[in-house]
Amino acid sequence: MSRLQVVSGKGGTGKTTVAAALALALATEGKRTLLVEVEGRQGIAQLFETQALPYEERKIAVAPGGGEVFALAIDPELALLDYLQMFYKLGGAGRALKKLGAIDFATTIAPGLRDVLLTGKACEAVRRKDKHGRFTYDYVVMDAPPTGRITRFLNVNDEVAGLAKIGPIHNQAQAVMRVLKSRETAVHLVTLLEEMPVQETADGIAELRGARLPVGRIIVNMVRPAVLDEAALELAGAAPRTALAKSLSGAGLGGARRGGLAERLVDPLLQQAEEYAERYALEHDQRAQLTELGLPLHELPLLAEGMDLAGLYHLAKELRQQGIS
Repeated sequence: MSRLQVVSGKGGTGKTTVAAALALALATEGKRTLLVEVEGRQGIAQLFETQALPYEERKIAVAPGGGEVFALAIDPELALLDYLQMFYKLGGAGRALKKLGAIDFATTIAPGLRDVLLTGKACEAVRRKDKHGRFTYDYVVMDAPPTGRITRFLNVNDEVAGLAKIGPIHNQAQAVMRVLKSRETAVHLVTLLEEMPVQETADGIAELRGARLPVGRIIVNMVRPAVLDEAALELAGAAPRTALAKSLSGAGLGGARRGGLAERLVDPLLQQAEEYAERYALEHDQRAQLTELGLPLHELPLLAEGMDLAGLYHLAKELRQQGIS
């Protein structure tokens, strides 16, 4: 597995949930994982049922086998202060700039600078080593922007490196792109078995490949359980109404008399079967389109009870069972 795992997806597909579950799955058996949030929504804190994350790396969960998950919500302004201190040793001058509003102005007037800082901070965590020369984190998982912005977000350092031909900004941008375009990185796309998310996933993969960014896996989220297979659907569509009423009666749902409960249940039952057949055909078609994209395909179930911390651990287990660990 690549050490930087970037998770993107169309809004509403549950990419933050998948990123959190992936971080837990990768932390299994004593590994250390850093889960990075770049959009300022505090979605990670909500999932792990903890307080809002500060701009510091904080342990938020223990994975099966004793692994640890740390989390970081990157603040662009504070990341810029780090950058200024790292390359220009501004110290107190950097803090003075913040008080004057110069940093907020810089990150607002130049949106590309904001993305440079966000990706740069994540890549720094990937490269960081302790005093013994070991990587601080085995994996870094980034809850990245949605599919429509992901390529430009990850590729912004290429643009910056082209604009700044020399100096620390150029060197930093090149160092970040060396990580993002290497085998150390994998960009995963989260989708649903619906037309718009699947199409956006296909478009996002094409854009990432066009920018020579490493595409990883497709993760289909919130997959509803199969109730009927094709054979059962065909039987339901072909069975005579009288036979269905008789079967319902035999199951204890009303008597066999004409106009009884069993007979009145036939129409609603057939309507539900028809609706399910339509959904089954749509999902079968969308799954086939995703398969044609030629990437490893994983599916996570829809949790009927809703998403909570227990559900997050359940999804992490599902990912491990599917070979992501």
